[in-house]
Amino acid sequence: MNPMQADTVADAFATAATRWPDRPFLCVLPETARAYGIPLHNKVVATGTTLPSSSSKYPPGSAAGAPLVPEPAGDGGRSAPRPSRDAIELTYAGAAIRVQAIREALQAAGAVRGMRLMLLLENRPDFFLYWLAANGLGLSVVPINPDLRAAELEHMANLTRPALIIAIESRHANLRAAIPGVPVHAPGEAIAPLTSGPVFDDIPGRAHEAAVLFTSGSTGKPKGCVLANEYFLRAGQWYAQEGGLCALSTEGERMLTPLPIFHMNAMAYSFMAMIAVGGCLIALDRFHPRSWWQSVKDSGATCLHYLGVMPSILMGLPESPLDRSHSVRFGFGAGVDPKLHGPFEERFGFPLIEAWAMTETGAGAVIAASQTPRLVGESALGQPGPAMEMRIEGEDGNPAEQGELLVRAAGSDPHLGFFREYLLDPAATAEAWEGGWFHTGDIVRRAPDGQIHFVDRKKNVIRRSGENIAAVEVESILARHPAIASVGIAAVPDELRGDEVFALIVPRDEIAPEDLAAWALERMAYYKMPGYVALTDALPLTATNKLQRAELKTRAAALVGQPGTHDLRHLKKRRA
Repeated sequence: MNPMQADTVADAFATAATRWPDRPFLCVLPETARAYGIPLHNKVVATGTTLPSSSSKYPPGSAAGAPLVPEPAGDGGRSAPRPSRDAIELTYAGAAIRVQAIREALQAAGAVRGMRLMLLLENRPDFFLYWLAANGLGLSVVPINPDLRAAELEHMANLTRPALIIAIESRHANLRAAIPGVPVHAPGEAIAPLTSGPVFDDIPGRAHEAAVLFTSGSTGKPKGCVLANEYFLRAGQWYAQEGGLCALSTEGERMLTPLPIFHMNAMAYSFMAMIAVGGCLIALDRFHPRSWWQSVKDSGATCLHYLGVMPSILMGLPESPLDRSHSVRFGFGAGVDPKLHGPFEERFGFPLIEAWAMTETGAGAVIAASQTPRLVGESALGQPGPAMEMRIEGEDGNPAEQGELLVRAAGSDPHLGFFREYLLDPAATAEAWEGGWFHTGDIVRRAPDGQIHFVDRKKNVIRRSGENIAAVEVESILARHPAIASVGIAAVPDELRGDEVFALIVPRDEIAPEDLAAWALERMAYYKMPGYVALTDALPLTATNKLQRAELKTRAAALVGQPGTHDLRHLKKRRA
């Protein structure tokens, strides 16, 4: 049976574990293990032995443990590239043991179908194991970006009403303060009895809610995208069947990703694709430029995922024998600098497959330049496949060769594979699907050869190093500062990050930019904090006192580097 024909994510994994029990499922490289405090000792090959948890709370020999293997084993792994002998690996059968133990612990605590489980586990393998266990019980997971702070966490909890939070210990105090009354535990801890009841509709099978992922709201606070089992299963199926330059085999693929596993890309594409083909997912704690190619080599990766900022950084490093000392056949991602696209492929020896999708669209509408001939270095996304329909709409609402991209699934159900809804926001859901098409907010151009080219974003969203930042959300938080009378947020170009956040502030009282940065970092993720701040007597407003966004963006770009503009980018650092 094809794992993606299952009814749930958990069933898909169980099918894969039955078919490929001895294959590696998850791999942790030593650099990531050290970052997370995962012990590197006592690695053994036999299925059923123990794997130290990232929380180190699983006692040796416990049922909550899982197998560690020093290299791929079993039927499909013999011909596949092998990782460094220092890598930690978890087989499909061993992961199934661990998932079952977590599932039983959740049941014993009173978890029932219809509850939501928040997960703040960074890029630890525990994230996937808890998701599979929860999914098998009919629970939905709410992944938390560890960079989020009090105001953002409170908003997420108010919408999702979680029954339980599983999180790294360093964030327990923050979570309990922001989300009082919800039990918080580290992975592997005994779970106290739960008192919250089901909070979402009990739709069976593939339509059942599997996760709520938050995406930047262009007109307000981030929206919760409700994603069903169908969403994830179709994403895995799409990737497994796409073929072309990003073809996956069932002979032991090894996919490396440094991207956040609490985002759609890693959850829906990387993770589900590996389950679909019996492959191994290697999730790094983050992108480490100077050790990247060593990690690629040590992982035995056959394919990898990237964001546009990564090729730019890697091309700036000195040439090394490691540049081509790897087994990678392709990279899959978005946003590569067009002028670096060709030189990157020539230097490192594999194609970068540019693709387009959104959290809302999933595999219901995805465009990837995976077929030949393809355009290298021209921001080309390829052509849409037969499973989706698209329309390019001009400002007058009529079809055009350049305009907003509208998409839907082909066939009788235009929503197939898309998000189900914005949680508790039917008005926003209806607006997004106005006229029977999903309005992406992205401006694209269709070339005479049918290739789709990305042009710009219509929505007021800032794209910084792969993170979507809603200008309105940053404005609403900064407006709470007692010294700020009004504020406008705009994107300005950044050579490395793509966009940077610029704040134009009308002050009420005297304010030191560094003090404002410290205040902001207590209330929002570090990447949302303004990298530039300038003071002004007035913001550009319309006759109805709304921000003139285009004028604000033009003014912000002109102010970068000018006297009176404060460069705070050096203060934008991750916090524990």
